[in-house]
Amino acid sequence: MFRGGRGRGRRRNTVDRAVIECYKCHQLGHYQNECPEWEKKANYAELEEEEEELLLMSYLEKHRAKREEVWFLDFGCSNHMTGCKDWFFNLEEGFNQSVKLGNDTSMSVMGKGSVKIQVNGATQVITEVYYIPELKNNLLSLGQLQEKGLAILIRDGTCKVYHPKKGAIMEPNMSGNRLFFLLTSKL
Repeated sequence: MFRGGRGRGRRRNTVDRAVIECYKCHQLGHYQNECPEWEKKANYAELEEEEEELLLMSYLEKHRAKREEVWFLDFGCSNHMTGCKDWFFNLEEGFNQSVKLGNDTSMSVMGKGSVKIQVNGATQVITEVYYIPELKNNLLSLGQLQEKGLAILIRDGTCKVYHPKKGAIMEPNMSGNRLFFLLTSKL
């Protein structure tokens, strides 16, 4: 007996690809994994070096901070990194490696260790930080923080970093150039 087209098998709904929008190129007609513009490289936005320097310098002047006191929170960064050797309270200098940056340049890692920073009056110990003498900015890897059990919530222009027992330990606001950064002091 046939009941209005229902059968025992699963019926698949066909999707009109003309209304599918690619998340990569935002064109209609294909999915992201089929995108002709898709490359297997990391995606990043590249700014002119001069423009980036201007934004950072204007920030430093506004807040009367030194470059080494600013740490940028970065999702694309695989490890915490700094070019300031004096931030380390322990440093394994025999650790040699190379890191590739978003602009396809490489820099030598000359050591790995831990730094103590003070954020909003509280002392934070950041472990497994790469020492890269050529690096001009300090970077905190949000991915590495998550691996350590910290939770990260970005909402309403604020990036909150939560420790499972201590609660919120960092709450930087987004800057005008869409970056999250911390003003710190070395201990």
